[in-house]
Amino acid sequence: MSKPTIGLTGLAVMGQNLARNIARNGFAVAVHNRTVETTHKFIAEHGDEGDFVGCDYLQSFVEAIERPRTIMMMVKAGKPVDDVIEGLKPYLSKGDLLIDGGN
Repeated sequence: MSKPTIGLTGLAVMGQNLARNIARNGFAVAVHNRTVETTHKFIAEHGDEGDFVGCDYLQSFVEAIERPRTIMMMVKAGKPVDDVIEGLKPYLSKGDLLIDGGN
């Protein structure tokens, strides 16, 4: 398994489908959801579709991604995005990229 070059946090329907699409196209993907059970369920149901690294915590999620990191956030707009950014900040490095893909 290669180290993921992208991470995706927010495994609701849109996040799950995007992660699956990325993996089906040959890219390893680190996945995370604030609810650990959602991450585990995603890996159990779709783990055979590609190269996924399921992460329970933001720190392990960020550390699982190759530097410079690209992180896609698929969470609701507004405060949830701000909360995710605040949670990620302590683990990010210069050059890392955050992409807000939520609605």
